[in-house]
Amino acid sequence: MRLLLLTIFIVSSLTSQASDKAYLRNLSVKPSAGDGSSKLLARYHLLNTCNLEEFYRLNNLRKGEDLLLHHSYTLPIKIYRYDHKSIRSTIGDSDRPKAERIQAYNERLYTAGLRQSDYRSSGLLWVPHHELGCAKTAAVPTLRDPLLGDNQLLSMNDQSLAGKVFYLVAGHGGPDPGALGNSHGNTLCEDEYAYDVVLRLYKMIREHGGEAELVIQDKNDGIRSSSLLDCDTDETCGGQPLPLNQLKRLRQRVEHINKKFKAHRQKGVKDQVCVSIHVDSRSQRHRQDVFFCHYGLSSGSRQLAQNLQKTFTQKYKKHRKSGQYSGTIEERNLFILKNTMPRAVLVELANIRNANDHQRLLKASNRQALAKWIFEGLVMD
Repeated sequence: MRLLLLTIFIVSSLTSQASDKAYLRNLSVKPSAGDGSSKLLARYHLLNTCNLEEFYRLNNLRKGEDLLLHHSYTLPIKIYRYDHKSIRSTIGDSDRPKAERIQAYNERLYTAGLRQSDYRSSGLLWVPHHELGCAKTAAVPTLRDPLLGDNQLLSMNDQSLAGKVFYLVAGHGGPDPGALGNSHGNTLCEDEYAYDVVLRLYKMIREHGGEAELVIQDKNDGIRSSSLLDCDTDETCGGQPLPLNQLKRLRQRVEHINKKFKAHRQKGVKDQVCVSIHVDSRSQRHRQDVFFCHYGLSSGSRQLAQNLQKTFTQKYKKHRKSGQYSGTIEERNLFILKNTMPRAVLVELANIRNANDHQRLLKASNRQALAKWIFEGLVMD
């Protein structure tokens, strides 16, 4: 027993020494005009009580004290020299879920342009303070949302999207299933797969403090893990059935969005975005990468499409063997893009008639990845 304890002590000491040697410094940045402590931390996805207190401590600030525009402030982010083996060995912690969160954090900041290079290529790993100094102080609060289904909980991770409103529109619905596909004799309905991705996106936004409005809702369909999603017609908009007439359906959802937009604007909310998600229908032989549509007279709409395309380009380089991505940006005079008051973008996920594209839709893990990448593209700016 004494030998075992000595061995554990030696291994622990060596791990600690390795992580201490890898630690370089904290990250320092200059605030933008109008930044307070909370806004600056939110930009770096750090806004929680523990990180805020550490920020005050690191910079010898009083709570609520103004930041000086040209002064550099130390963020609660530790920079480690990445050992090119693993995040766990770099920081001296064997906790795999923690390492996965740190990896996701670095990739998110790189995608958002807050890092100039990936931690693997630069050899510099950014570790947020809450993963080292706060993780054991309090559990992440969780909430239930009946729209997500019985087996889904909202993990309220941070408030990095506080003050932002997202209108999420799953295309078609009600009497209109949208594009139809066929997989081994089973009918695939566009509206069901678009809605599942929308729900996953909705969950992520709420977990980071953003306000998400599900414009189209189906109270019986939460997030689903099955590959074949049953087609139904019970979707609603603002609690009302969806009209049979296409133009009336479009007007219904646009009027709903604009009413909400005006109410939020009166409360002082400036950052509002609309995302409409669809599944395309082309010839069976045509493979279609995810592509994006914007309204030509809206620079904000175009920027959203560009951010999303940039994110997907980076993700395909990492996750597709060839690294090739052919998803386009198209200027379209679509009703929802033209008539909604918030800046809007429309996303086409796949070609529902192409068997290869089906994998993007039928695998729940791929629907989750689609939602995650859309989320990362939306929060870039």
